[in-house]
Amino acid sequence: MVWVTLVLGLGILLISGDLLVRGAVNASLRLGVPALIVSLTIVAFGTSAPELLISVDAVLAGAPGLALGNVVGSNTANVLLVLGVPALISRLHTAEFDTRKSYKTMIGVTVFFIALCFLAPLTFWHGLMLLAVLAFILWDQASEAMSHRKRNGGDDDVEGADASLAGWKIATFLILGLVGLPLGASLFVDSSVSIAEAFGVSDSVIGLTLVAAGTSLPELATTVMAALRRQADVAMGNVIGSNMFNLLAIMGVTTLFGPVPVVWPFLAYDLWAMLGASLLLAPFVFSKKRSLTRRWGFFLFVLYLAYLVMVVMHG
Repeated sequence: MVWVTLVLGLGILLISGDLLVRGAVNASLRLGVPALIVSLTIVAFGTSAPELLISVDAVLAGAPGLALGNVVGSNTANVLLVLGVPALISRLHTAEFDTRKSYKTMIGVTVFFIALCFLAPLTFWHGLMLLAVLAFILWDQASEAMSHRKRNGGDDDVEGADASLAGWKIATFLILGLVGLPLGASLFVDSSVSIAEAFGVSDSVIGLTLVAAGTSLPELATTVMAALRRQADVAMGNVIGSNMFNLLAIMGVTTLFGPVPVVWPFLAYDLWAMLGASLLLAPFVFSKKRSLTRRWGFFLFVLYLAYLVMVVMHG
């Protein structure tokens, strides 16, 4: 029964997150908020709402290891699984676009987060520092986007925007999203903790494996569709953006609700596995000839399986 509750909680989270994004985007545009601001704030926060609610609920439920494991495990899964599986389906031509700046920012954020973890436990003040870095990155992205629009004109489409959506539907989406997210998070976290206790493993291990893989499903679905449509920029950008947001926004907000201790396995293995997985993308970001082939996809996928085995063994 606990496995049914786990799947039910994850399903409610994913559906509620999508409904909240659609409702918030359309409500904001109706109120005259610029599309650019909506894209950089509401869409970004909304699509990460399931992970955020899980992490906050885990801290409140006395399982902070699950919160940290969710973020660290998700970032590792984003590279090895979320890029590995699409590469198995179709070659990703990463040399066709420039992600060097965002990639270097992601590596910088990852190193900064690891440094904070060695000052653990992560507290309210660490959270404020992470959120301050996030604010600066959003400001920098907004400035670049405004400059780009001035040079090229026009307005970008916003994910979830629908000009024909009725007002009552917008309200329904918002209500269902706001009610469903905490409900789904509670079911998912409670089930995860029960499974951890039943198998005699720590909440950190459950966070690094089961919860991390579950919350990476939306990113996996997005990158698989991008691979089928041969949109490598969408796949790579999705992973880089998600990894930065996980560390800065999710952990930043989570620590405002309670301290998050960092146990030894994180400092010895998991944080470095996250950084190592991120560094594996460097050849595909900086080289003009490399592309993510099926062979590379298989390599990344096998690395992810090996990582899961390592987590369970050291958990």
